[in-house]
Amino acid sequence: MSETVTIPGLGNGERFTAYLAKPEGKPKAAIIVIQEIFGVNPGIRRKCDKWAEEGYLAIAPDLFFRLEPNLELDPDVEPELNKAFDLFGKYDPDDGVRDIEATIRWVRSEAGVEKVGCVGYCLGGKLAYMAAARTDIDASVGYYGVMIDQMLGESHAIANPLLLHVPTADHLVSPDAQKTMHEGLDDHPRVTLHDYEGLDHGFATEHGNRRHEEGAQLADRRTVEFFAEHLG
Repeated sequence: MSETVTIPGLGNGERFTAYLAKPEGKPKAAIIVIQEIFGVNPGIRRKCDKWAEEGYLAIAPDLFFRLEPNLELDPDVEPELNKAFDLFGKYDPDDGVRDIEATIRWVRSEAGVEKVGCVGYCLGGKLAYMAAARTDIDASVGYYGVMIDQMLGESHAIANPLLLHVPTADHLVSPDAQKTMHEGLDDHPRVTLHDYEGLDHGFATEHGNRRHEEGAQLADRRTVEFFAEHLG
């Protein structure tokens, strides 16, 4: 069962919507699904639905609401891809972390689910890293997160488990950036990195041309096992 809910932001009277997917029976825990630069589109909603099928309460906040509420873009359509990159250039990820924090609070207070994890993709992968460093979220997963190599100064603040999926042929995250991530995080007691040899950005998308079936299934299985361990 799914619905759209409204979440109060942390300041200035802001409010934003979120797609909420509910499991049958009491949730095991909650998982915040953090969008790519394409909004809460059918692929992100499908991610939520799949987590609900696994027994979790899943919620995807509309993080681009300040720029364009209810945005849904298709990365396989070039004008929509270009629009997404334009919005990404205007987006403040610090706002995103505050909105994730607001979502965590809403889940715990309004939905009554105490254990909360997050999983993000692309921009959402970066925000999952930032949430691990800046919030009290219980477990975080990032798929092909961008610019994480530039934020390693925050890694000391990561107190709860973080899993990062890193495709080695990511055209948006250079080999040097990946090397920096490994050098900065491989020895961190709370962080695990998995490399996916030869795979590119977006390999675990639910729909479209970017998906790599075998790689997506492997990464998703690892994510399911990670949340089972740390949100149980």
